[in-house]
Amino acid sequence: MKKIDLVNVIDRSRIHSFHIWLIFWLFIVIMFDGYDVVIYGASVPSFIKEWGISDVTAGVIGSYTVIGTAIGAVLFGTLADKIGRKNITLLTTFLFSFFTLLSSFASGPVVFTIFRVIAGIGLGGIMPNVIALATEFSPKRVRSAFVSFVFCGYSAGAIMAALTSRSLLPTVGWESVYLVGGVPLLFIPILIRTIPESISFLLEKGRVKEAKEVLSKIEPGFSKEDSVEFVKPETKLQGSPIFKLFVEKRAFSTVMFWISCFSAFVLIYSMNTWLPRLMMKAGYDLSSSLAFTAVMQIGAIVGTIIFGPLVDKLGFKKVLVPLFFCGAIALSLIGFTDSTLIAFALISVIGAASVGVQNMSNAFVSQYYPTRMRSTALGSTMAFGRLGGIVAPTFVGILLSMNFSPQYNFAAIASAAVLGGFAVLFVQEQHANYIEKEQTETKDEGLTVPK
Repeated sequence: MKKIDLVNVIDRSRIHSFHIWLIFWLFIVIMFDGYDVVIYGASVPSFIKEWGISDVTAGVIGSYTVIGTAIGAVLFGTLADKIGRKNITLLTTFLFSFFTLLSSFASGPVVFTIFRVIAGIGLGGIMPNVIALATEFSPKRVRSAFVSFVFCGYSAGAIMAALTSRSLLPTVGWESVYLVGGVPLLFIPILIRTIPESISFLLEKGRVKEAKEVLSKIEPGFSKEDSVEFVKPETKLQGSPIFKLFVEKRAFSTVMFWISCFSAFVLIYSMNTWLPRLMMKAGYDLSSSLAFTAVMQIGAIVGTIIFGPLVDKLGFKKVLVPLFFCGAIALSLIGFTDSTLIAFALISVIGAASVGVQNMSNAFVSQYYPTRMRSTALGSTMAFGRLGGIVAPTFVGILLSMNFSPQYNFAAIASAAVLGGFAVLFVQEQHANYIEKEQTETKDEGLTVPK
């Protein structure tokens, strides 16, 4: 009877069609997540004009939506460790797609806000589980790059939102962009067939036959008919799942991850909700302002693609800390330039230092903690981070209502990037799960791994 360590099999597996299709569909799911978030910022000027609401009210609606995402991050991040990441991914995809679709039929701000909050609950649950699945099934040598690529889908969706809004808002109105947000409902049957359940979860629940079927897709040399003994996966510890993030010398780093995520979400939601409005205040028209939104997301994608692989070579902190500080500098400078070209360049840096940094930070958190608490770690980190997303729309709305100059508005937002940079700097990598695994790797050499 063969003795198999699942972690070693997945870590050493070769990339083939299973990985490609899984990463592709996770990318698509996150793409519509990004689309859903950005369409609100794009449509805010339309709501202010049609419903007669103020900047502050528009910001509050954005904040309520992020409250929903915080609830979803905690609820579904923890629940996934109990009922499976695949099931939660499917459920949350349905939630955010269906209620985004319903938002297009809202007759006023109250009904619209209710639909957006429920959609936000789904959006909050998507991220931690997609990250956990991408992390678990990616070979070790390309894990950070795969996870970062999946979250380029967020920026791709944001670009799609900016371009769609730019073409549809002036002609057929804001309702049309929310109708497009319901498209993922059509993909759910494909996701059911394509996305696997976590093997660690299957073994923990005693579903060995299903675990063998998934493993045979990862490692074609393995037959699901083989008689094997799986090395027992990490068992769940008793007690509060979130409390376990603060034991084994991880408490300080957990707090630093939360602060870093808070800072990143302040940047992301400030810019996603208010960038068109901020640029209009700076003298640009709506069409040009939406172009800035697209450029910011292009910067996020390019930054993730360039710096994501560097993370595997240099380490997370050596990449993320400088990016945070570069974002602070770019935000501080953008209010002082009259050149559209320079503004585009600075906005692209901000994209890399906000959405791009968060993409790579997700991979950092995912690999820092053991598998048994990965979804909980990601869910709780994003839940705390989304407090920044709750604060940001209302805070910037208040700034805009005070009629400060653009320089002051952007400088206020830049302070979040400085805070995030210091938080990542203080993360204690010596207590990370991947460091502990490297230290014990030699003990696992006697285990039989299918070739």
